[in-house]
Amino acid sequence: MTVDEFIEQWHDAASTIEVTTSGSTGMPKVMHVEKHRMLASARTTCDFLGLKQGDTALLCMSVDYIAGKMMVVRAIERNLKLMVVPASSHPLSMPGFVDEMGKNLDFAAMVPMQVYCSLQVPRERQILSHIRHIIIGGGPLETELEEQLHGFENAIWHSYGMTETLSHIALRRVSGKEASSWFSPMPGVTVGVDADNCLMIDAPHLCPQRLVTHDVVEMEPGTQRFRVLGRIDNVINSGGVKIHIEQVEKVLASHLSRPFFITKCPDAKYGEIVVMLVQGAEANVAEILEKCRRVLPRYACPKHVLMVPELPYTPTGKPARAQALTLARQLLMNHS
Repeated sequence: MTVDEFIEQWHDAASTIEVTTSGSTGMPKVMHVEKHRMLASARTTCDFLGLKQGDTALLCMSVDYIAGKMMVVRAIERNLKLMVVPASSHPLSMPGFVDEMGKNLDFAAMVPMQVYCSLQVPRERQILSHIRHIIIGGGPLETELEEQLHGFENAIWHSYGMTETLSHIALRRVSGKEASSWFSPMPGVTVGVDADNCLMIDAPHLCPQRLVTHDVVEMEPGTQRFRVLGRIDNVINSGGVKIHIEQVEKVLASHLSRPFFITKCPDAKYGEIVVMLVQGAEANVAEILEKCRRVLPRYACPKHVLMVPELPYTPTGKPARAQALTLARQLLMNHS
């Protein structure tokens, strides 16, 4: 879908817009969301960031998904000047970008991969530092990336949300003195946890019913602020010990040079075991395992390291967990 096609849809007589979930844990789902709820979400974000008529916003994500659609809706709601560039890993690389737009952008939304790639190019890094507000969403921030952003003087935010909440419902600052590891809910949003410590979201202006997520969180005592520990469906129960996949990946990220995923496989003794998928040709598996043992608790170390030509990702760049799980099981069956 192009931006013009989405705008045409937005202005038609229908009261809803069709959106597709990202499919990070299974097959993508099609939803129909009410336009007035999308407007309410856009208004909340624009008010929180102090965006006003005439400010300039950058759209560098596909409008096939909610993040891209919501950037267009924010521009419509607040009458922002919308600059559209192709969705790519280097959205700030357009010719003439520095001279014409680099120092005049008020708002951009990006995924972690786009921010990471932009930081590797001095010209793009400079542009990044001049954007007044940047929202990073679509996945967790690796420690190394977050540390690089901490010293920036502009306002850089990590967002928490999903298609069902029409983009983010909570933000945390990752740059400057106001940086925090805790997400704070947006105005009009209240949160809590269920018996499994999964986040529950009440946002009547966005969702008509309470939304119970699969994200296991830690709540800050006495506040509405929370930290995400991982997904309950991304938990490995190995011998009665619960291991959060995302936490293991975060610990290992700065120690391994190759792209990798952590997944799991059934095991007769432990119930489930930790398995690592590593992208690329044959590698020194013993060396990889030794690095894991140095930084991980014994129970969280992979029992198998499997080499794969390509790691599976969703169209939005998130790990395709269901595919990774299937791939690991098939590889282990072939090796047995």
